Amino acid sequence: METSTQQFHAILFADVAGSTRLYEKLGDRAAREAIGSLLGSMTEVARRHDGVLVKTIGDEILCRFPSAERGIRAAITMQEELTADTTRPVRLQMRMGLQWGPVILEQGDVFGDAVNVAARMSAIARAGQIITTRETITALPEALAGKARLIDTTQVKGKQDSLVIYEVVWEEENVTRFVASTGPGLSIGSQPTRLSIRYQDQEQQLELGTSLGIGRAETCELVVESPLASRHHARIESRRGKFVFMDQSTNGSYVRTEDGKISYLRREELPLWGSGTISLGEELRDDDTHLLHFHIQANPGALTAK
Repeated sequence: METSTQQFHAILFADVAGSTRLYEKLGDRAAREAIGSLLGSMTEVARRHDGVLVKTIGDEILCRFPSAERGIRAAITMQEELTADTTRPVRLQMRMGLQWGPVILEQGDVFGDAVNVAARMSAIARAGQIITTRETITALPEALAGKARLIDTTQVKGKQDSLVIYEVVWEEENVTRFVASTGPGLSIGSQPTRLSIRYQDQEQQLELGTSLGIGRAETCELVVESPLASRHHARIESRRGKFVFMDQSTNGSYVRTEDGKISYLRREELPLWGSGTISLGEELRDDDTHLLHFHIQANPGALTAK
């Protein structure tokens, strides 16, 4: 009689990026041996973190871990060891998707929503990335959760709520540069209370504790029509009492702050202050009809003359 149990696990999908080109370059036998050796090494990393190999599927492995922390640490170790390994005939990279949640264990296999979401995260990931969701990040210890950065929200077929997607930044040089700026008009202790942003005839207000997605996709809170903007181009988040602009795009963004300084951001962040202008995907021109105009209202009681 077949038995099954439901438990919470972190599910990791990891697959070899560019495997089709690898077969073309090395030939079937050599490519299969290279991929098999890599998946064997990754399986050993999973075991060192109390993970269990569920199965291999072509150039992909599926593992489960008893906690979100162990799953994320295993994924980071896999990426680190793969990058440091210079013994392989060709450089290989992996895309990784991970999700923490309830799964059904049945005769060595796993089933459930967490498995489906992990597979979706793996499909979203680029070579060398670890992608997960808010559910996983909230299950991590604070220090490890600090390695994650929000990159997108997306709708998944069959799920009512949007998935909030994070990248786990495991390489020091890939850490998003945070451009510090307090602005000449406010002291460091000044406290913003609201950000207003205008695009053509649309205007939205952000309170502290909220966020706003910007891009061409209809799922964004602020939809823009610029042909050079990405579908999910950027987000503005309220973080530690500041409003932070986060570029998530291919072409980047240009932000002009109140002092006239223009910063170019590509997968980077910038604290916003005062009033300013944002151009998505192209250099900032005052006659551009796709400019975003922002203004931050500060709490007068928190201002200190400089």
